[in-house]
This record gives sequence, C-alpha cells and structure tokens, in this order.
Amino acid sequence: MKTFMICLLLLSNSLVTTDKTAEAILGEWMSPEKDAHILIYKKNTRFYGKIVWGSGNEQKDIHNPNPKLRNRDLIGLIILNDFEYSSSNTWSNGTIYDPREGKTYSCKMNLESADRLKIRGYVGISLFGRTETWTRIK
Repeated sequence: MKTFMICLLLLSNSLVTTDKTAEAILGEWMSPEKDAHILIYKKNTRFYGKIVWGSGNEQKDIHNPNPKLRNRDLIGLIILNDFEYSSSNTWSNGTIYDPREGKTYSCKMNLESADRLKIRGYVGISLFGRTETWTRIK
C-alpha cells in the first residue's frame, strides 16, 4: 500500500510538471517582420493564437479565398488552431492561417527558449514548408 501511494504521488507530480511545461508557450509573441503581435492562449486542452496588434495598412482579411470573409478584421483573427502539447517543448497537430496569402497550413511549434518560438508551416510533410521565429513580448 505504501508503494502504491508513493507511485501515485510521483505520477501526479509529473502530470503537474507536464502541464506547466505545456503552458510555457502562453503569452504574446511578435512576428519576425515585427508587424504583428499574436496572443497564444489555452482553451480546454488545446492551444490557439490570435492577432492582437498589427502595424500594416491591411487591416482586413483581403486574401481569404472565401469572398464572404475578406471583410473581416485581422485584429482578433485566430490564426493558430488546435495545437496539442506533444513533448520536449513541441506543440503539434495544429494549423496556421497566413493572412498574407489567405492559406491554411499544417503547423508545429517548438519553444527554443523562454523568448524564442519556432513556427513551422507546411503542406503534407514538414519537409515542405517554411519556418519563422517569433519573439516573446515582455
């Protein structure tokens, strides 16, 4: 019984540690071009990101392939969807919407350090894609 309680305690401790690690991505990030701030947040067990600030002249989603969505504001637009924490500071199985092109890509994210987030958008396999590094806003 004592061994069971120790195992249960260790297991619960590792779950709390994993949750804290998974939430390390939360906060506001700046795009490499320094023209947008993206707020990454958690909803239930998934991670999302929305544009909260933009410096460019284009403030509408004019490149969206759906004409009905081209008039929506970029500020408040959710561009990161449905990410799961995998392991080792990696979030995967999500998508990223690129408002500059009006396209959605498969995506994975890797937290290189507390202030640097690598975002890899791709089609099919991650070999065919583009990587950006976002910087945390303090």
